[in-house]
Amino acid sequence: MGKGVKGKDFEDCLKRNKVIKFTAARKLVQRELETAQEDLKVAQESLKRGNDKWATIQAYYAMFHTARALLYSQGYREKSHYCLIVAIKSIFVESGDLDVRFVEAFQTAKVLRENADYENEFSMESARELVEKSEQFLDRAQVILRE
Repeated sequence: MGKGVKGKDFEDCLKRNKVIKFTAARKLVQRELETAQEDLKVAQESLKRGNDKWATIQAYYAMFHTARALLYSQGYREKSHYCLIVAIKSIFVESGDLDVRFVEAFQTAKVLRENADYENEFSMESARELVEKSEQFLDRAQVILRE
């Protein structure tokens, strides 16, 4: 996909009010980071206990809240998980602040979470990978937000 397609998707999310300007957003960045950290911690604990389903779901939400913190830092709020991914890709990958691999991991995490949640399909290997990627995404987001 080219730059125009990414921009078009973001513009579509804006037009459909799935991403909106949100004046209080910047005040909520720290809260979202704290939520992401807590979700990651619980995902790590679930993984240690062998509860791969919940580790998968919690790791996804760690990524979700990490992405939300990034989006909030730009004065936006999402009303769709898909549009959150689109916005992060459009704003942070296009600017060079975030490697596309983090957005790809977030997209994969969304599918893995849905499979675990709705289809009861999950694995230890994918849960471990997802927890690791969630930690890396959170670490990178914290660097971006400090800059």
